[in-house]
Amino acid sequence: MSDVHTNEVSDNPKVGGFNLPLFALPKAFQGFAEQNAARAREQFEKVQEASEEISVLLKEAYSINARGSADYAAKVLDISQTNTGAALAFMTELVATRSLSEAIRLSADHGRRSFEVTTVQNKELWEIAKKVATETAEPIRKSLAKALKTPS
Repeated sequence: MSDVHTNEVSDNPKVGGFNLPLFALPKAFQGFAEQNAARAREQFEKVQEASEEISVLLKEAYSINARGSADYAAKVLDISQTNTGAALAFMTELVATRSLSEAIRLSADHGRRSFEVTTVQNKELWEIAKKVATETAEPIRKSLAKALKTPS
């Protein structure tokens, strides 16, 4: 083999910063290895940057979701208080009835009111859940739209 193909690196440089020596690497491949190391560094930096962006995105989404979950829980507690009060009022009225027909009428009225109130309460909970889901997904949607528009 000629000297051109087997020259060793005299000062033993490191490949790209990965601390890998170029032992007896033919000169034709030394530049190739250095270019690959540079590309690997660039890719690592891109992945690290993307990881940081994802971390910020997830923190924002989690924060929004936590606030929404607290709103939802507060509404559930409010509904529970309302329903407990209604049940106690019904029991008080039921105990005060004097006839079976009055108790049946009271039960029917209470059942109708309960159904109407439950319908409204379920709608309120659904609206809160929908709002939380939409607001939580918004940062993710914006990030995805940005990523799809940005050329890599």
